[in-house]
Amino acid sequence: QVQLAESGGGLVQAGGSLRLSCTASGGTFSTINAAWFRQAPGKEREFVARIPWSTSSTYYSDSVKGRFTISRDNAKNTVYLQMNSLKPEDTAVYYCAAGGWGRADDYRYWGQGTQVTVSS
Repeated sequence: QVQLAESGGGLVQAGGSLRLSCTASGGTFSTINAAWFRQAPGKEREFVARIPWSTSSTYYSDSVKGRFTISRDNAKNTVYLQMNSLKPEDTAVYYCAAGGWGRADDYRYWGQGTQVTVSS
């Protein structure tokens, strides 16, 4: 059973940067796909970025493409989300997910989430 723990959220001004981390424990993280989702108040959870276990390619939502970068270090059982040029509309709880591909329902494992707040 894989357990995920996010960290790195916080309050930042528009135009600033944050790096989120998601550390896995309790399973073989290096062979499963991972992703980041986010959920703003009153909105549905939405896809942000995903990366396969092989790190051969990465995928982003149109709203973050060119600003966010997903990466992973399998030796450290950790997935990262580097967020640059942050906008107020990026404010949300960010969740790490693993063990799936595609929609949120496809993912087997989830972290508890970390709050990102971008002030204007």
